[in-house]
Amino acid sequence: MAPAEILSGKIVSAEVRERLKQQVVEMKEKFPGFRPGLAILQVGNRDDSNLYINMKLKAAAEIGISANHIKLPNTATEVDVLKCIASLNGDPAVHGFIVQLPLDSDKPINTEKITNAVAPEKDVDGLSSINAGKLSRGDLGDCFIPCTPKGCMELIRQTGIQVAGKRAVVVGRSKIVGAPMHDLLLWNHATVTVCHSKTLTLAEEVGKADILVVAAGKAEMVKGEWIKPGAIVIDCGINHVPDSTKASGKRVVGDVAYSTAKERASYITPVPGGVGPMTVAMLMQSTVESAQRFLEKFQPGKWNIQYNQLILKTPVPSDIEISQSCILKPIDQVAKEVGLLPDEVELYGQTKAKVHLSALKRLKNQPDGKYIVVTGITPTPLGEGKSTTTVGLVQALGAHLHQNVFACVRQPSQGPTFGIKGGAAGGGYCQVIPMEEFNLHLTGDIHAITAANNLVAAAIDTRIFHELTQTDQALYDRLVPSVNGVRKFSGIQIRRLQKLGINKTDPMALTKEEISLFVRLDIDPGTITWQRVLDTNDRFLRKITIGQSPTEKGFSRTAQFDITVSSEIMAVLALSDGLDDMKKRLGRMVVASSKRGEPVTTDDLGVTGALAVLMKDAIKPNLMQTLEGTPVFVHAGPFANIAHGNSSVLADKIALKLVGEEGFVVTEAGFGADIGMEKFFNIKCRYSGLRPHVVVLVATVRALKMHGGGPAVTAGVPLPKEYMEENLQLLAKGCSNLNKQIQNARMFGVPVVVAVNAFRTDTKAELALVVQLAKEAGAFDAVECTHWAEGGKGAVALAQAVQRASQAPSNFTFLYNVELPVIDKIRLIAQQIYGASDIELLPEAQKKVALYTKQGFGNLPICMAKTHLSLSHDPEKKGAPTGFILPIRDIRASVGAGFLYPLVGTMTTMPGLPTRPCFYDIDLDPVSGEVNGLF
Repeated sequence: MAPAEILSGKIVSAEVRERLKQQVVEMKEKFPGFRPGLAILQVGNRDDSNLYINMKLKAAAEIGISANHIKLPNTATEVDVLKCIASLNGDPAVHGFIVQLPLDSDKPINTEKITNAVAPEKDVDGLSSINAGKLSRGDLGDCFIPCTPKGCMELIRQTGIQVAGKRAVVVGRSKIVGAPMHDLLLWNHATVTVCHSKTLTLAEEVGKADILVVAAGKAEMVKGEWIKPGAIVIDCGINHVPDSTKASGKRVVGDVAYSTAKERASYITPVPGGVGPMTVAMLMQSTVESAQRFLEKFQPGKWNIQYNQLILKTPVPSDIEISQSCILKPIDQVAKEVGLLPDEVELYGQTKAKVHLSALKRLKNQPDGKYIVVTGITPTPLGEGKSTTTVGLVQALGAHLHQNVFACVRQPSQGPTFGIKGGAAGGGYCQVIPMEEFNLHLTGDIHAITAANNLVAAAIDTRIFHELTQTDQALYDRLVPSVNGVRKFSGIQIRRLQKLGINKTDPMALTKEEISLFVRLDIDPGTITWQRVLDTNDRFLRKITIGQSPTEKGFSRTAQFDITVSSEIMAVLALSDGLDDMKKRLGRMVVASSKRGEPVTTDDLGVTGALAVLMKDAIKPNLMQTLEGTPVFVHAGPFANIAHGNSSVLADKIALKLVGEEGFVVTEAGFGADIGMEKFFNIKCRYSGLRPHVVVLVATVRALKMHGGGPAVTAGVPLPKEYMEENLQLLAKGCSNLNKQIQNARMFGVPVVVAVNAFRTDTKAELALVVQLAKEAGAFDAVECTHWAEGGKGAVALAQAVQRASQAPSNFTFLYNVELPVIDKIRLIAQQIYGASDIELLPEAQKKVALYTKQGFGNLPICMAKTHLSLSHDPEKKGAPTGFILPIRDIRASVGAGFLYPLVGTMTTMPGLPTRPCFYDIDLDPVSGEVNGLF
């Protein structure tokens, strides 16, 4: 018979690669920006492994696959390898993933444990037990087949001979080739026999084979005369035998005696150039197949997210009942759904997690989504439902319109939770859950701020005390102590020397005058602006005397406690865009002035590094979920009067990357649009560089009636009858406030959608009137919302309006240039946003303008601290007052956070408890451990 036809793996693999290349092109055309991803994990530095990996990387590049080679040192432990595998398993950009074997490590590593750790849906080598099990069961369409057997089958198909009904013999039973080859032939309907080194009648069995696959690992073990005439012979062996005619002294042969076998076979694979090239080609094919499966299951840029279906009840139960009746998704599932990797998530139990800033670095090239800010009209003391609307809107966009959407909200203070306000997780069927976790300790960020803030306070008074009681030399000896006869400046002390203009690094080289400058901050106690803080409402700490103990040697002064969320450190946390930026801001915080009138900073106190350490975990955003299963970042909670009242820049930035270009991030600005929104634009957006697409302005019939002249609305007191009955005239008059807040938003060049938060006492005519007047005032759209009672379903119309508005032109602009004089910036806000005719600076404010300008802080943005209950400084003036003079009684500086805050009227930074605080209703079930009564 004629010699066998050669099955060239080089030719067939080239055809496969060309086909795959075209498939990848088609994927990219259909899904712009998408590329199949292959990860190759190597442990150690074996030469043969490096050679094989380079072949795979080259093939991937040729086809258009994005290949990533991860190389661990040979000192890597099993834990190191498993951690790396977990990260790659969770990476949505990796569709195929192989561990290069053997593992070249000095440490003991269980190879089977490693291969089984690879996610089966990414195991393109087909080596995991799950894929092997599926193959053995015949689930060929739902598993990955090891690349060598898969390549062998492709070569067999090239012959055109039907496998079904043929007798096949596989020589070798390895997990990588022999065993899966048996399964593959069996499920292609061949009658299969597996032989191995212990088979007694090997020649006889081989002689029966119509199809022979040899993978024994022994040079030329199968003799040509054993082979059945006309058989297909697939030789998987690669062996080296001595050959003096070769320069290397050896040559490569297979497991089959090729020269004699080709005379009997009809088809045969050469060695080299047969099965070898097919193995790499099949790896590429499996990677492309995995990417195709991914695309069938997930749309690129679209999350595969499980939403919770609400079971609505009438009447609506209490917030805590609704929260505790919901079955939450494990928070690691939420993280996976939104595209976070396992090593980017730090779990705090089952319901909350911190997200590492490495996620932002990984996603830096991802386009941002649409940026939505929720604000409101000037509210009643009861609030008008901004948080509820924020949650309702994201539930509607996510669970009902199937958009990628994130809510970014502030963390509430425990003070109001136990005081008069109660919880702040939204309400009704629009909540961040579990609400008891949200409203209480969460992950300890506020406690970290309390510790950091009070460390600064202790450092201030301690430094004054030591400077009053020690000589320059004694201070110097303690600040720069001799350790084993050597004195050395710390890094923070070098910075202080440089600030003083002393360019010396040798502690022994300072003159007496330089030592005095270095050791003495000379803090003027009368200028201290830094207070101690506590996250509890306690009116009796508003004014205290410290230093009463005899050990303080008569040094006492009047001080106060503020609530923690008013600390500048909270504002720093909210405005930082990374660890380095946070550390710099913490170091820039000005706590007092020296007796020479120079600013004294936390860096001067030497406390910057310690503050950064205390805040290193707090800077990571907290991940939670809504009732309907949409993701939420809860991060930072600065006051909305003496600070800017917005959640963190970092949470917004990470969320905008995660949702992708077509997704939405909805964040909330504290108080009314004249306060929280104005600061969101002029402070937060200025520092973050982010540009908003839509303003959602929340309005209620109740608040608008109040602005029209209705009776006072008081927390804890039943609403007067004017709010329970239809009164279109009163309502229309009150819409002056709505009109002004719409104008305020449009002043920044951003489209406005008005969300009319409907209460059960509102009539259809009243709601329709608000919608009509909002549109006439220039709103892009106005929509009635019933999300409190219906969840996301009740905000679908709002979500659709926001979608449309996000496509409209947004010509965002700041209200003022920070280079303007301080007084001019204040006047612009007062006149343009509040409606004042002018401002009046009282003597203390005039002094501060001069001081801060002299100290170099005059070009900071302005953060107005005024009442939220009126557009003016007078909480009794409702509607949209004009022509008033805005009094500025004082100005203070949050230099680290990056703004000056003028004080308008009087206000407290330490709330008190009411006669009947919320804690009367809060209790713990000792059996179940559930929190009761929180609202």
